[in-house]
Amino acid sequence: MLDIQIYDTTLRDGTQREGLSLSSADKLRIASRLDRLGMAFIEGGWPGSNPKDAEFFERARDMEWKHALICAFGSTCRANALPEDDPNLQALIQAETQVCTVVGKSSTMHVREVLRTTLDENLRMIEQSLAYLRSEGRRVVYDAEHFFDGYKLDPDYTLETLRAAQRGGAETLVLCDTNGGTLPDEIERIVRQVRQSLDAPLGIHAHNDAECAVANSLAAVRAGAVHVQGTINGYGERCGNANLCSIIPSLELKLGLRALPEGQLRRLSEAAYFVAEVANLAPDDYQAYVGKSAFAHKAGLHVAGLRRSGMSYQHIDPALVGNQSRVVVSELSGRGNLLSKAEEYGIDLGAGQAAVGVLNEIKELEAQGFSFEAAEASVALMLARQQPDYKPPFELVDFQVNVEHRQGRGIFAEAMVKVRVDDEVLHTAAEGNGPVNALDSALRKALLPIYPRLGEFHLADYKVRILDGENGTGATTRVLIDTRNGKKRWSTVGASANIIEASWRALADSVEYGLALSGEAAA
Repeated sequence: MLDIQIYDTTLRDGTQREGLSLSSADKLRIASRLDRLGMAFIEGGWPGSNPKDAEFFERARDMEWKHALICAFGSTCRANALPEDDPNLQALIQAETQVCTVVGKSSTMHVREVLRTTLDENLRMIEQSLAYLRSEGRRVVYDAEHFFDGYKLDPDYTLETLRAAQRGGAETLVLCDTNGGTLPDEIERIVRQVRQSLDAPLGIHAHNDAECAVANSLAAVRAGAVHVQGTINGYGERCGNANLCSIIPSLELKLGLRALPEGQLRRLSEAAYFVAEVANLAPDDYQAYVGKSAFAHKAGLHVAGLRRSGMSYQHIDPALVGNQSRVVVSELSGRGNLLSKAEEYGIDLGAGQAAVGVLNEIKELEAQGFSFEAAEASVALMLARQQPDYKPPFELVDFQVNVEHRQGRGIFAEAMVKVRVDDEVLHTAAEGNGPVNALDSALRKALLPIYPRLGEFHLADYKVRILDGENGTGATTRVLIDTRNGKKRWSTVGASANIIEASWRALADSVEYGLALSGEAAA
């Protein structure tokens, strides 16, 4: 039995985020993943607002849902109109979901100035709309819009709106901080006061405009709320909604409340990345609990502590939410960072003197403009090269790049690369649309006959940063290359006043790492 009902509104409120749009198929994929995660409710959208949401509900009817109840969202009927004549409520009925969520006005200001009707008429709209849906066999969740702002203006009236929803048959009364400006102490105080006035299950729906949505949701639970609404990754309009990826582990690991079925919490990080991928948004590496950097350790003092006690600089075991610890290597690192990184890659550094040598090299290179925080593959290679039996898959002998402009053809580049593999020197040339592309093509042309799996390596990203702009075109340039092979991805770095040299170093490291340390064997 769950202590807290988690109500996911990623597919409706989350899609109001600027720049986020989901197709009906996208929504179904996300809903299926959230169902497997164990969400109690999944809000599919507003069927009366657009054809895409109507299609979602039509297709969702034919799917099997193991944990979640699919909810359709809509508003109360219009002023001076009957519920049975309201197109919005008819769309909710036609969605054929077991649960309908209805939003209504709580604030006297919104009733008078936005709806432009009377306070009594608003109460009628709430009660009759919910009663109509109940008469059609639907379970009803009531979202009290602008509840906390309305409560501060006129607490008696906001409570009357909740009583109207109760009379209409709402099973849960959800208090909404719609503008996201209420602070946690206010949330907790007001929820406690509502509990003293009403005997009904309460929920919380928080927005993040004051960066308090997660804290507000937890405060509401402390005050007695048993239903929490939010979105995966905190997606939502303006500054976003309450982030379920922070709320759920906080409920379970900090407050001792069950929010997901047993064992499902460890799938949270995977679900967060899945939703980001489907939404075509870059995952937030710095997100609490599920972000890539949530358990990343850079300071040498911290890493030294972690090597003695895994919980010395972590508030939870990251495996509990499906995440993992990471050691970041930089000029701030200590010997322990390098030892941890070597262990991660299965490299034996013996007594650790090799780590000291690599650490000194890293500090010196970072002073020259390198940055190894996001280039762990380059660090792994530096460690591997300390091994007496390490043999690189190839060695550079020479390279040359020409960039030309020819009439009728425009700009093109040609590169010559000479590399040694074992005792054989390979000399190849290739053209490209730029100097780095030409170098990459020439290197691949030389190595592919020996390492055919190189054909599966693809450039995933190429970043260039000017480090000392006051030197103009003579500035030091840092190049970061991300390479992908199936699901595996690695990053390498190069830096130089010559952008071609910086690019070559990052490029050569990316190929060497992929061939030597990522499990790729020669044919």
